[in-house]
Amino acid sequence: MDASKSKFLLLGLGVAGLGIVLGTVLWLRLGPHPQFNGSPDGLNQYGSVPDFSLTDRSGNSVTLAQLRGRIWIADFIYTTCTDTCPLQTAMMAKLQEEYAAQPDIQLVSITVDPERDTPQALTLYADKYQANAKRWYFLSGPRDRIVQLIQQGFHLAVAAIPAGADSDGMIPHSPRFVLVDKEARIRGYYDSRELEAFGRLKKDIDTLVKG
Repeated sequence: MDASKSKFLLLGLGVAGLGIVLGTVLWLRLGPHPQFNGSPDGLNQYGSVPDFSLTDRSGNSVTLAQLRGRIWIADFIYTTCTDTCPLQTAMMAKLQEEYAAQPDIQLVSITVDPERDTPQALTLYADKYQANAKRWYFLSGPRDRIVQLIQQGFHLAVAAIPAGADSDGMIPHSPRFVLVDKEARIRGYYDSRELEAFGRLKKDIDTLVKG
């Protein structure tokens, strides 16, 4: 291959790589659009969470049916994450503390690294944040099922990292919290990196509690 062809090849690879990076950034930052915004409580609706069955850190099955009738907040983390996950989990711990007297509010953290986040790993992680096993689920399951649930059920981003990937590598995923009402309808998205969004999340939780 001559020098000119090599330059064009490198340029093409560079452009493609930049496109992937920019696409991933936009994918993680842009939130879903409301499907309905005329609710009496003033909150948007973004569709409903589909049926699912995952496993908690104790090995028990957790399904959507068990969460119906409760207001719940979901987020997506993995135990070796050093990016947004510690912040997300600390904020979930804050919610656990602030809504301790509200038994109908549930917290749900779903790992995006199910191969490495064994029940033991999730238990150690949950204990670090003093997570109440009854009020705060840490869920895992088959990788393809989790990716499908996040992408098609919650309408958020997560990278489908192949099994056996470098354990030190980051797994791109959405840093948003998702607020779900008692009928399993998604009512809001909140970026964990924005303090204002966390305040809005608590305000919207209170609105659903009063409703």
